[in-house]
Amino acid sequence: MSTRLRNLARRRRRREGMTLTEIMIVVIIMALIAAAVGVAVIPKWRQAQATQARTDAQTIRGAAERFLLTNTNADCPTVENLIEAAEISRQARTKDPWDHDFRIECQGTEIIVTSGGPDGSFGGEDDIH
Repeated sequence: MSTRLRNLARRRRRREGMTLTEIMIVVIIMALIAAAVGVAVIPKWRQAQATQARTDAQTIRGAAERFLLTNTNADCPTVENLIEAAEISRQARTKDPWDHDFRIECQGTEIIVTSGGPDGSFGGEDDIH
């Protein structure tokens, strides 16, 4: 009788818990889902950063144009000049999505605002104007 009770108890324990194989299958499925999400989301996130940098550069360019219209004798402004002149709010985003400063260049009447892109160095293929 005691052997029968032990066998019954063993069968119950087997049915109640999960085997290592079942746990590994669940972990592998979760890893595959995470990889698929990463493959789908990361390119969109990088694209969103580039779009945000372009939008911020256009905003700074507009503020620089207003600054030069109201200050006819001024040189090409910096972002700090624009903030001091209240052309850009102190709460406005004045750095690119990669936390680098924008560069403002004035060439005649043209104003060019550039972000160094993800690598932060100017003059590369990843620069955003």
